Amino acid sequence: MRRSTRPLVAWTAVVAALAATVSGCGFLGLGGDAPGDLQVYSARHYDLEQAFVDFEKDTGLKVDFIYGDDSELLERLKAEGDETPADLFVTVDAGNLWNAAHQGELAPVDSEVLEASVPAEYQDPENRWFGLALRARTVAYNPDAVDPAEFDTQDTYAGLGDPKWKGRLCMRDSTEAYTQSLVASLIDLHGRERAQEIVQGWMDNDVDIMSNDILLLEALDAGTCDVALVNHYYYARELADNPDLDVKLFWASQDGAGTHVNLSGAGIVKSSDAPEKAQRLLEWLASDGQEEFVGDNHEFPVNPSVQPDDLVASFGDFKKMPINAEAYGQLNTEAVDLLAEVGYE
Repeated sequence: MRRSTRPLVAWTAVVAALAATVSGCGFLGLGGDAPGDLQVYSARHYDLEQAFVDFEKDTGLKVDFIYGDDSELLERLKAEGDETPADLFVTVDAGNLWNAAHQGELAPVDSEVLEASVPAEYQDPENRWFGLALRARTVAYNPDAVDPAEFDTQDTYAGLGDPKWKGRLCMRDSTEAYTQSLVASLIDLHGRERAQEIVQGWMDNDVDIMSNDILLLEALDAGTCDVALVNHYYYARELADNPDLDVKLFWASQDGAGTHVNLSGAGIVKSSDAPEKAQRLLEWLASDGQEEFVGDNHEFPVNPSVQPDDLVASFGDFKKMPINAEAYGQLNTEAVDLLAEVGYE
């Protein structure tokens, strides 16, 4: 395995940074220095404020933010307990949604709007969280170096362990929820032994590990890597900025289980001081604000009445692997252990 250099951020530094954010003026807010009507803990960073600006215009409610990693924000909620200022928890991973609910941090919601807007497969059976956007983790490749006919259409992820890909692969690091949930989905689909064989196959092909999807796409475009696994919306954002990007997408495993997808979603914090307002925000994001929420970041909407933006729609329809949030949450530790066991950093 080859690993690209990246800076390491200590947990204490992250906590200190978050603490500094809430000292003094309180939050990263849209409504000035005064605390807003709603406080959102969000692991989803990209273009989030614009969607909430529209919510503020529509409702007159001010929204403030704390940003961080999914697991960091969940630990913060648990540490703050009943004293947390958070009203809504927004995460970018179905496993983390499940964990937040399982650990008692999210409140059940009775909402006809949410039931009508979010398909049952993308919400908690006990109504503690609701998916808001879909992101596919699939194959990207350099078309000058790869004929898409080379890919295994039955199990594309496993097929990347074929020796023909040796020295040609680059992937995201093991600390990311995207990597962990992909591996958890492989464990859920194939069992631990087979999933480990798949990841070991990547390692045997001398995979180059990088710290973010943008670096992966840049490596593909530059020809220093032939094939990568990326979230589709990173590709869409790069393509929007550079229409000449020398990278193509391939929908994985279309003759098999389908392409791995994950959820960006939210739930109302159990200790919220404003649960009715938080529910209003959650409902808005799933209905009237859905197009704005997903469009700026080129994600797929969960609301079936909302269409993806034109660029994402141009990627074509594809078969999605069913999302098992409980499995992603329960198998996360096993996925992390598996990655460590094979030396995937």
